[in-house]
Amino acid sequence: MLRGEFPDAGEQSPDELLAAYGTVLAETVETVGVEEIAAETGLDRTTVTAFADGDIGDRTLDEAVAVLATGPNRPDADALQAEAQDILLMGMTTAVMDVESLASGIDDELEPKEIQQKIEGRYPITLAEYALLHSHIEGEKR
Repeated sequence: MLRGEFPDAGEQSPDELLAAYGTVLAETVETVGVEEIAAETGLDRTTVTAFADGDIGDRTLDEAVAVLATGPNRPDADALQAEAQDILLMGMTTAVMDVESLASGIDDELEPKEIQQKIEGRYPITLAEYALLHSHIEGEKR
């Protein structure tokens, strides 16, 4: 999700990568506080608490970047969202991969059109889906 924070993403399983995202998000919640994040982002307290507890697989990338943006020295949520999408798109370019080969590489857990729409931000992407794509793309880079 953040450039440079997960340099070994391609060496981690999607579950390991999701746990790494969870650590960064939980640290943000611990630093900023549940109430302040809820007030700043408009997310409900239950959602913010899920980030604090590491229960993030079904949480969306939009929610995650909203939480991260509250952290000290972090860009705003729109910039973080663009960066997260860019990581996947540029990774696909570097790995010389299209959405069909990406779908095949993740055993068709997501359809090619669905992958494209999620990466482009036209449909919500869960953090579990993001970790799955991020892990595979980084693992395929040459």
